[in-house]
Amino acid sequence: MAVRFIREDGDEVLRKVSKRVDVIDERIKVLLDDMAETMYAANGVGLAAPQVGILKRVVVIDVGDGLIELINPEIVKQEGEQIDIEGCLSIPGVAGEVKRPARVVVEAQNREGEKITIDGKELLAIALCHEIDHLDGILFKDKVIRFIDRDEMEKNK
Repeated sequence: MAVRFIREDGDEVLRKVSKRVDVIDERIKVLLDDMAETMYAANGVGLAAPQVGILKRVVVIDVGDGLIELINPEIVKQEGEQIDIEGCLSIPGVAGEVKRPARVVVEAQNREGEKITIDGKELLAIALCHEIDHLDGILFKDKVIRFIDRDEMEKNK
């Protein structure tokens, strides 16, 4: 496993649409491992493959309940709404309020190619939406209702 370089805002790869993974081979499994290590090293809760320069539909998330690996994730259901403060490993030092669904159901494949379903609420719903947006070239700042300054960020910790 290796920590990979996280691409930052302005890098054109972050604005491109990622390609579907047709074959889950050893390269994809290494990518998943490296992404998890990179996310943990950066103290993030999620990371999408474009953030490490790979235009594949691959995401890792850990909101504190253990690692979730998703290949070809797709939101199949969403309900309600919540507004919370988000940040992004690709946009360091920037945070803002974003409106997201309160609950999402995501279908994907795991590293073995098996179909899985994730029912995400609260922070997990936010993380799923945020990372899947990355796969479509969308950054959280595109959806910000209100940017948060550093002083306010410190108060909210």
